Amino acid sequence: QVQFVESGGGLVQSGGSLRLSCAASGNIFRFYTMGWYRQTPGKQRELVADITRGGSTNYEDSVKSRFTISRDNAKNTVYLQMNSLKSEDTAVYYCNVLTPLGADSNSWGQGTQVTVSS
Repeated sequence: QVQFVESGGGLVQSGGSLRLSCAASGNIFRFYTMGWYRQTPGKQRELVADITRGGSTNYEDSVKSRFTISRDNAKNTVYLQMNSLKSEDTAVYYCNVLTPLGADSNSWGQGTQVTVSS
């Protein structure tokens, strides 16, 4: 079981940038596709970006061209660079693996809060 610790969130004005980091425990990180997810009160957690072991990326339409996901397998860390932030990006952001069955429900971390003020 892999555990994740997210960091880097905060309060930022609309149009600003933040870089989120997610550190993973264990030695199997490099074998997994990783995803960044976000959740707002009353809504389901949604996948916003993912990156395969080899570095191929996918993005949810609303964040394309604004967010960039990357990973450093040597550091067991995945990143999310968020630019041109909008108020609708306000959420708690989490990282987790992405498998054909979805995320690992036993591995959710505490998340990191991103608040974008308009």
